Amino acid sequence: MTTADDGDGPAADPYETADLDDAAWDRQVVWWDRTFVAIVLLTVAALPLSGQRGTSLWVAYVAMAAILGAYAAWGARAARSRDQRTAAAYVVVLIAGTSVTVAQNGVATLLLFGAFTQLWMLLEPERRAVVASVVLAAATTVGIAYQGGFDLPTLLEAAPQMAIALAFAIMLGLWVATTMRRSEERARLLHELRRAQAELAESHHAAGVAAERERLAREIHDTLAQGFTSVVTQAQAATAALDRGEQDRARERLLVVEQTARDNLAEARALVAAFAPVPLQGSTLAEALRRLAERFTAETGTPVMLDVAGATEAPAVAVGGATGHAAADVVLLRAAQEALANVRRHAGARAVTIRLTRVDTGTAADVRLEVTDDGRGLPPGQVDGLGLAGMRERVSAVGGTLAVEPGEDGGTRVEVHVPAAGGAA
Repeated sequence: MTTADDGDGPAADPYETADLDDAAWDRQVVWWDRTFVAIVLLTVAALPLSGQRGTSLWVAYVAMAAILGAYAAWGARAARSRDQRTAAAYVVVLIAGTSVTVAQNGVATLLLFGAFTQLWMLLEPERRAVVASVVLAAATTVGIAYQGGFDLPTLLEAAPQMAIALAFAIMLGLWVATTMRRSEERARLLHELRRAQAELAESHHAAGVAAERERLAREIHDTLAQGFTSVVTQAQAATAALDRGEQDRARERLLVVEQTARDNLAEARALVAAFAPVPLQGSTLAEALRRLAERFTAETGTPVMLDVAGATEAPAVAVGGATGHAAADVVLLRAAQEALANVRRHAGARAVTIRLTRVDTGTAADVRLEVTDDGRGLPPGQVDGLGLAGMRERVSAVGGTLAVEPGEDGGTRVEVHVPAAGGAA
């Protein structure tokens, strides 16, 4: 049995929940159909076996045929559609047919097993089923009294028996209704939980896709975009050298173009394969910074002084250890790349210095990367540009800090601190 929708139930996603409830209910109704038909057929067989003959037997058969016909026309449909008007029409025939059959022979009280059950199955809410059960019990009591002569002693004898049957039917019906209501509520809650889980998984997937896109954008900006900028710059320098007839100078620029293009190709393959940055594969951060400095000097002609004294053995700056170590190395390398890119684009510097040091405070240790130049510094608003914003996000992701400020002797100083894996020395 199901309860009527009185507006107090959950309103979320009613169509999907109703579809699930209806599918489960239809499977149960099939068994109710078979059980009820079996009870009627048993009663049909029991009447002649009890000695019933003549007109009264045929009256009972006609009454039971009316019940079956009404069930086929209205009851079965009402059980599936839960339409209360159709159910009420069938219940009238059921009560009348049951009382007429019982009036012909007391054995027909077998029909009450199916009749009480159908009242609770078809009628909603429970109070309607209670009223119908009382009416059925009263009508059956009258039928039993009619069979015994319809006198007061017979009526008083049948009444307590039907009162007990009525009390049992009501208690059982209420228990079944409560159980099924709770079962439906659990099914609804389970459906809502699954839907919420699906929505959460979709949300996490969307967030993961967005985060991956942002990561790839930063990776491309810090590697491929800077490499292509270098290729364009060196190609322009080579063209200018050819125009001046400086073939050796042009050849040098073209060699830099070729090497930069190869490095960019390797970076692209590493991004596709989700590997560590190419400069860090099989080497320490200090070695990767040295190659970065040499490449920058070759491309721009601006000398880069690299100072990594005391940092080469620091746990957080040696690739090949834990994943956290490699993450810090990547952050520091990308920060150095972005700082040099800004020097190339904006500084007009004559010299650049890169320092990588380990700072121990007794309770903790940091690795500090400092990139300074003697140029004209960043133009106003550049601190919020894409490159520095991405650098700041990278540094924050590993628990570090980033500072971009004017240098002591002019130019710009970029300083990055990240926690050293392994704590204090």
